[in-house]
Amino acid sequence: MELKSLELLSIKMPDIMDWNYCERNFIKKVEIDEERIKSIIEKSMKRLKRARKTKIDEENADFIVEDYYEVIKELLTAYLLKNGLRSKNHQCLISYFYKQNKNYEKESYIISQMSFFRNKLEYYGEDIPFEFLKNNKEKFEEIVEILLKLVD
Repeated sequence: MELKSLELLSIKMPDIMDWNYCERNFIKKVEIDEERIKSIIEKSMKRLKRARKTKIDEENADFIVEDYYEVIKELLTAYLLKNGLRSKNHQCLISYFYKQNKNYEKESYIISQMSFFRNKLEYYGEDIPFEFLKNNKEKFEEIVEILLKLVD
């Protein structure tokens, strides 16, 4: 349903960056820092709380999607750190998640789509389609839960 809703919006699905390319260019091995991981998770939960509290309408849909994306991005960062890795590139966070969790292919593409929309908002001032939020908010919540389990 989620991917179909994106197709109905006539939006090309972004590709997930190749992990080997990420590993060569954007990934660094680091020591696992449990305190930093804990701090990142705590901050992301504060942002999630704000996203959940915000009344959804067409005027603020951009910022709700942006908040959910930031929560997911932060949890992906914690996931890499838990595995002794750090990324200089958001796309590589998604690539690592997909590489490690092939059973979450749909979720990986939803995250990639969120990143695409967030970048268009951030760098070009373009609106995020309200339908994207309306059709995928529950999936955003599921992705957050998946990531929380992975970093636990």
